[in-house]
Amino acid sequence: MAFTVLYRQELEQYDFGPGHPFRGNRYQKFPHFIKQHLSDDDYRVLAAEPATDADLLLICRQDYIDFSRGYFRAASAGLSYPGQFFQYHSADNRSAGRSGRVEEAARLIIGQAKLACDLVQGGEHSKVISIGGGMHHAKPAYGEGFCIYNDVAFCGRYLTEEYGLERVLILDTDAHAGNGTSQYFYEDPRVLFIDLHQDPRSLYPGTGFADQIGDGEGKGYTINIPLPVYAGYDSYRLAFESIVQPVSQEFEPHVIVRNGGSDPYFADGLTRLGLPVKGFRMIGEKVREMAEICEGRVIDLIASGYNEEALPWAWLAQILGLTGIETEIKEPLPVPRVFETDLSFSETERVIGEVKSHLKDHWKCLA
Repeated sequence: MAFTVLYRQELEQYDFGPGHPFRGNRYQKFPHFIKQHLSDDDYRVLAAEPATDADLLLICRQDYIDFSRGYFRAASAGLSYPGQFFQYHSADNRSAGRSGRVEEAARLIIGQAKLACDLVQGGEHSKVISIGGGMHHAKPAYGEGFCIYNDVAFCGRYLTEEYGLERVLILDTDAHAGNGTSQYFYEDPRVLFIDLHQDPRSLYPGTGFADQIGDGEGKGYTINIPLPVYAGYDSYRLAFESIVQPVSQEFEPHVIVRNGGSDPYFADGLTRLGLPVKGFRMIGEKVREMAEICEGRVIDLIASGYNEEALPWAWLAQILGLTGIETEIKEPLPVPRVFETDLSFSETERVIGEVKSHLKDHWKCLA
């Protein structure tokens, strides 16, 4: 069965300007790349409508929406904008020179998240991939980490509030901890949030430690797996097989929402993890196995990565693993000898033990 890709050319406007790490050219390249490597029978592309203010209010405050709309419209026109930027955004969201129409593209990303939920819940589309999704650092009234509106959180809120789902699994495999998504669901037992990321002592945003497991009714429903620097293929496989998969089996989600792009790649540029491209296929395969418990329903949100040569290969590998399509994937760069074996594996074993110790009272499979 063909999988579904959500994409519109306007995503290219999610571009913070010359010199900024996050440019819109990734959304120009990948649609052409996937077309070169897959047949038209493998997938279908659908276009979503941008989110309205009413949609955004499910996850944002109105004053934040108003400021963000005004600031980024001015930035895309090369104009200054009155107001306290740092009240609503961190410096990494500030436009570098003349930006694209970032806020309008951010609304499209939320619109795609909404459509993805509707398609999966409608029953005819079991796996929906939103190109441009995964803006996991954004909070209700504060944007950071290149993220304006949090589509990961939108999926969780929309599925629980509009569809009444009682068990939604959000799996964050981005190299950075999903601090924004975590904030939305830290006390919500309906959303199990599992986050694999680089050790927060060595990477922005500096949160996502093993002892941060949720609070109140949501205690135990946030699982952080802070992987050591240079953790590679074997470390990720261990994390899935020791924690992610058994907890997912016990939780029995109605749908899985995964987010994350190529930034765990060994030569990413902004991060220090050790995944080769084949590791992204493995992540997709693991998610596909997990989704058997929810009739294959997966929403996949994919945007990040800062090595332009590896990015399309890693994204495609992730998608192939998720969908089960057999197409050859190459390593775009030679794998350095230091990454041929997972030198951080023993430290990952220690981290897995620490995570289990914090969660053993909440999950039978970790006791």
